[in-house]
Amino acid sequence: MTNIQGIEVLARSHDYLREVVAAVPEAAWTAPTPCSEWTVRQVLNHARIDQQAYGLVLTGDRPDSDPFHPEDALAGDPVAELDKVLRMVADAYAHLPADAEQVPTPLGPMPLPFAAATAAMDAAVHAWDIAAATGRNRPLGADLAEGIWPAADRLVDQLRDSYQVFAPALAVKDEYDRAETLLAFLGRYPHWTPAGS
Repeated sequence: MTNIQGIEVLARSHDYLREVVAAVPEAAWTAPTPCSEWTVRQVLNHARIDQQAYGLVLTGDRPDSDPFHPEDALAGDPVAELDKVLRMVADAYAHLPADAEQVPTPLGPMPLPFAAATAAMDAAVHAWDIAAATGRNRPLGADLAEGIWPAADRLVDQLRDSYQVFAPALAVKDEYDRAETLLAFLGRYPHWTPAGS
């Protein structure tokens, strides 16, 4: 994975998250999600705070809330609040040296392409959580999954052991495509619905 690939994957995942959030119906903000016990609004706030952490850690700052307590209120328009954070993160990563080998992240230092792809993985999987919860036809695309896969393959098992930030991997079925395989690896049932089927 190159630096350019990592930054492009981050941009695509941010676009996906924006698109999914912009399509959430007003009545769906309190709907259940694949993230156990979290509503759509809580998953969005978790994703927003996670992305904020990826940007702010580069300057030694911290996000405004604890991402693992997403009941913290998300003030203002969700789309606008999310966009502010995603723009900050994109700008922070755009100013990093292309050969940066030790980019600070909330999960420890990483080479730039993997730092960017890890932030992308976080944004994309939570975008998928929201899309699945709201029944919108906005699946995680195969191209985006392919871009995230090198970071997932390199980091997720280690993160499961060290930080418990991912659910256990689920079995991959022969008929799964690249996106479904990634979701299962990240502990998501690819065909989750609000009814739980």
